[in-house]
Amino acid sequence: MSDLSFHQAEAHAEEDENYFISMTDMMVGILFIFIILLMVFALNFRQQTETSEDHIRKLEAAAAAARSVTAKLEEIQKDVRSEIDSISATDRVRAALLEEIQSKLRAQGLIVTIDPVSGVVRLGNNAINFPRSSAALDATASERVVILAKVLAEVLPKYTRIGTELPAHLETVFVEGHTDSTGGDPNNWPLSTERAVNTFRGLTEAEPQLRTLMNLAGTEVLSVAGYSSTRPIREFSNEDGRQRRIDLRFVMDANNLDRLRDVLELTDTMQDQLQFLQKSLDDVGVH
Repeated sequence: MSDLSFHQAEAHAEEDENYFISMTDMMVGILFIFIILLMVFALNFRQQTETSEDHIRKLEAAAAAARSVTAKLEEIQKDVRSEIDSISATDRVRAALLEEIQSKLRAQGLIVTIDPVSGVVRLGNNAINFPRSSAALDATASERVVILAKVLAEVLPKYTRIGTELPAHLETVFVEGHTDSTGGDPNNWPLSTERAVNTFRGLTEAEPQLRTLMNLAGTEVLSVAGYSSTRPIREFSNEDGRQRRIDLRFVMDANNLDRLRDVLELTDTMQDQLQFLQKSLDDVGVH
């Protein structure tokens, strides 16, 4: 897989995570339009003096459309709450995964840090590190890769096995290579990618079953990416050797496509009802 493909894969994962946020933004906009129309309708209704049957029938039709939209909004609110619960559950599953890996590595003498927000296990100097301008794993680093591989082989299957009771499964584990800022991007991009590839190769040679772990789409969970010096750790000097590191980034798949489709269908129906409401208001002279 090319470096461009690595970044496209991660960008796709990030787009999936943000898709529901965009959907809710759209629904807020629709709700705002509906409130304005309903206010205009209410004001006009109070001002009406005409009592013809046709006029009353049109007003009743507009009121029915308003009630229908209100019901649809309640359904959307329920789905939004459900999605929020799902996202929270996914975050809890990933946090538990990171903590389990950290605990098992600590028991083997490897101290790593975790970032539950971004889903990262950071392998610093105490775990896997590289000499400047090198992607080679020395004897110590190779031994630590073997330890890491055994822990991943023990922990990851329970988070990828279809049929478990977990609300989310692993979509991807990126083995991410990083460099410090010396040397410049022309050298550091391939260098960081080579570091990730060498680590990936060490992991899968030590525990070949890691390549058999599949996500819900049926593709391999383990992948690689290189970031040059673009993602420094803030608390370290950019020249610090700890920038020449490997991170593991865990991306979860909550399998929420069906729920998102339901929300989209509700918004389409709601839009139809809003158009009907506007037409009814036009018919009774509201402009």
